[in-house]
Amino acid sequence: MRILKFALILSFLISPGCKDDPRPKPKGFLALEYPEPTYERIDIGCPYSFEKNELAQIQPSQNRIPCWITLDYEFMKGSIFITYQPVRNNLDSLLMDAQKLPLQHTIKADLIEGDIYTNDFNETYGMFYEIEGDAASQAQFYLTDSTDHFLTGSVYFDRVPNFDSIVPAADYLKKDIRHLMESLKWQK
Repeated sequence: MRILKFALILSFLISPGCKDDPRPKPKGFLALEYPEPTYERIDIGCPYSFEKNELAQIQPSQNRIPCWITLDYEFMKGSIFITYQPVRNNLDSLLMDAQKLPLQHTIKADLIEGDIYTNDFNETYGMFYEIEGDAASQAQFYLTDSTDHFLTGSVYFDRVPNFDSIVPAADYLKKDIRHLMESLKWQK
């Protein structure tokens, strides 16, 4: 009888009981959601105007070059940097420089895709580049009317690039860039 009691107590102490086996937790992904954008036309006295997301704040460029601005998205620590240059018999060099910019990210980028953009009604032509991977910029673009105006833009975040973490924010800003491109008008 003693042996039976001892065996019963020992088996009770050794058995795992009701506890589940420890298992690793599944990977979690951030469920970042941003508000639907509402756009407003901006005219800042430059040779261009466009519609921007109301959540973006316009900041002058740090180097104080006229008509260079930053669209600051403070809530996601991201920015769209916009530069403007008049075309003065230098369209070829402006195009070459704008097309080289995305290629500077090839070391860290997994993929760079370029889409041709044409809007005959607003006389805007250019390219939109999407960059995937841990590159510093996730999107870049340029627009021109081919005779007088040249505008470039690029997305940057105030963080070390980690593509998996910034995908929702980068996608949000890419949509805003596409809207900016579609709504851009040159001042005559």
